[in-house]
Amino acid sequence: MKFKTRNRILMASLVFSAASSAYAADWSDTSLGMRTGKSFSEPFNTNDIQKNIFDLNHVSGYKYGTNFFNVDFLLSNNKDPAGAGSSNGAQEVYVVYRHTLDLEKVTGQSFKYGVVRGLGITAGFDFNTKTDAGYNSKKRMYVAGPTVMLDVPGFLNIGLLALWESNAPYNTFSKVSTPRYSYDVHPMLTAAWGIPLGTSGWSVEGFANFIAAKGKNEFGAKTAVETNIDMQVMVDLSSVVGAKPKTVKVGLEYQYWKNKFGNDSSGPAGPGAIANTPMIRAEYHF
Repeated sequence: MKFKTRNRILMASLVFSAASSAYAADWSDTSLGMRTGKSFSEPFNTNDIQKNIFDLNHVSGYKYGTNFFNVDFLLSNNKDPAGAGSSNGAQEVYVVYRHTLDLEKVTGQSFKYGVVRGLGITAGFDFNTKTDAGYNSKKRMYVAGPTVMLDVPGFLNIGLLALWESNAPYNTFSKVSTPRYSYDVHPMLTAAWGIPLGTSGWSVEGFANFIAAKGKNEFGAKTAVETNIDMQVMVDLSSVVGAKPKTVKVGLEYQYWKNKFGNDSSGPAGPGAIANTPMIRAEYHF
């Protein structure tokens, strides 16, 4: 009951923050993107999987902080089947929202010190839904914790967030549906960056998540510590197509994910719980 009450309070505050900031945004950037790679991995699957991923991304700033919202639409080939015996690939939608309240803007007190530009409080959520053969994830996760904003060109934010995560999978082989299960509350050390390389039009972007084990999973097995690093080098090609600067960007992306979703790669989940995935990426910014 306490978990549900906490979730309702957190969700209410997030909705209020999002509504307030949308009403008075000082700046914003919205983009559509596409990335593709041939060596994605999934736990309990030994195949290299090809995925095409389409995304809608939005970031904005308002009087008291910033908002980040991203939706990924992930389309797998048949190496990650949509169901038992299916020749179609799995489909997934993954949503991330983060709101960071800038403490300097709220209190009027400066928190600048050395390389620190400011301090904030971040809250948000992840959720996904996926159609696949073995798990059919229905993840819900709420996050909250402090964030340090470093003084670099562009941005580099580092946060320590508490995670409240649950899932309710369904296995199409056994036709067993698992009731929604809540993992132990666990911490995540996270970083996100977008750093331009001078005036060259090149930039280094990405995120890194270091996630503690979340206790036992819904099947009684111990979970493992996760490392998820996703980074890209992008170049602004807007002038090539006659668009205004920062409209069209392309680049190369790489993801390393060990113990994906908390599955121990040294256990039954096998090598599919470790991803080493190069990708090609393109974005169009409005």
